[in-house]
Amino acid sequence: MSAINITNVSVLDNPAPFVSPFQFEISYECLTSLQDDLEWKLVYVGSAEDETYDQTLESVFVGPVNVGNYRFVLQADPPDPSKIREEDIIGVTVLLLTCSYMGQEFLRVGYYVNNDYEDEQLREEPPTKVLLDKVQRNILSDKPRVTKFPINFHPEDEQPATAADPPPPTEQSDEQQQPDDKSAETQVLPDEPPKPHES
Repeated sequence: MSAINITNVSVLDNPAPFVSPFQFEISYECLTSLQDDLEWKLVYVGSAEDETYDQTLESVFVGPVNVGNYRFVLQADPPDPSKIREEDIIGVTVLLLTCSYMGQEFLRVGYYVNNDYEDEQLREEPPTKVLLDKVQRNILSDKPRVTKFPINFHPEDEQPATAADPPPPTEQSDEQQQPDDKSAETQVLPDEPPKPHES
């Protein structure tokens, strides 16, 4: 059983200009106290064909992780357009929100993101060079793709032992779980508020 359950991930300030920061309000519950902090990451997929264009927009550690309910806002800068091919800026891409414990990723929430001109004339007759200040970003927050990976939350209790194949990851559609995001720059609001530490 997972020690952490994500109860809600909300996308704030959406739609928003392409150059605006991302903001996710994340709510989760901890069912058993953990020794280390949780690591939250936000990754922007710059190209569907080449992962070298992926950009980690934010990576923060949040703790302490004691039994209770938590809520915080994860805020991240927009992607660096100079690291995205011009032809990939306009159109649909993917944003990944992940959570790891002791280097083990146990949760991944994927969102489709549509970048396009807000102005109808620019959409119909796009300029040769992308006008970033005219591009609007729309995160399709109602249809996240949630994937959970089984990990060992208490390796300190492990007996030196048998090499067994881990069970396969399980996926949930948005009907099964609707996540809500928050910023990495604010404090968690639980009984025992975790404090984010920049990595």
